Amino acid sequence: MASENIGKLPEWVMERQKAFQSVHRLTHLKAPGDRLTSVIIPGLLVATGLSLMGRGVYHMATGQGLKA
Repeated sequence: MASENIGKLPEWVMERQKAFQSVHRLTHLKAPGDRLTSVIIPGLLVATGLSLMGRGVYHMATGQGLKA
């Protein structure tokens, strides 16, 4: 009995496959919430890192924040 079900997919799997295959965008941006996790969060991490690096370079260049 178990061998008869192997290879047969449930209907909801086929429906989701058709939905994803009909969208003509990049693979990692196909689901509705993917833009948040694939673009916005990494962008915020990069912006934060660059701002902290810029602050550190500024402090090194001006000599601020030295411990006496």
